[in-house]
Amino acid sequence: MVKNVCFLLILLKIGLLSAQNYPLKKIVVIDPGHGGTDSGAVGLRNQEKDITLGIALALKAWNSILFENELEMHLTRYSDTLINLSERSRMAKMLHADAFISIHCNAANKSARGLEVFVPKKKGAFQAQSYHLGQWILNEFHFKLNFVSRGVKEARFQVLAQAVANYPAILIEIGFITHEDEAYYFSKEQHLKAVALAILMGLKQHLNSKL
Repeated sequence: MVKNVCFLLILLKIGLLSAQNYPLKKIVVIDPGHGGTDSGAVGLRNQEKDITLGIALALKAWNSILFENELEMHLTRYSDTLINLSERSRMAKMLHADAFISIHCNAANKSARGLEVFVPKKKGAFQAQSYHLGQWILNEFHFKLNFVSRGVKEARFQVLAQAVANYPAILIEIGFITHEDEAYYFSKEQHLKAVALAILMGLKQHLNSKL
């Protein structure tokens, strides 16, 4: 069973990381997958587009509440709208993003579970940084929230292929909404907030460390 985050311990960790300020704000683009007429995967209790937006909005809120907007964070969508994939990538490129994180949910047979992170398959200037970012976030999910780790993998998803020469980018499949436990987990607002915090903590670990 996945578990909710222990906020007291996380907040202690946040206090330590907050002391390490960046000379300039890092620009992060968060991409909630699907939206509008594109529901994405349909699970046992919820739709992918709603889960991804909930996590993205919570992520932006955590950045404001806990870090006083230390990161300059932009979302590719803020409501239930459909944004073209090329437009999502174009936004990140125009902003000169330091990181691009696309959030999705998986769907398969009822026994499949766990989180996996995808990085660009195409070789490019930012592939190593993408791996680095993906591994940090995967670790936060696995060790803090007890998600099954399915590893960091390469893929040719459009938002990754268009990123590899311009900025670090990952696509997170946060879990399976066709799995009973994970579908139930994602149906609770407090759990979406925990997922968002795990992503933010992994992101900050990546930005605070060197390859």
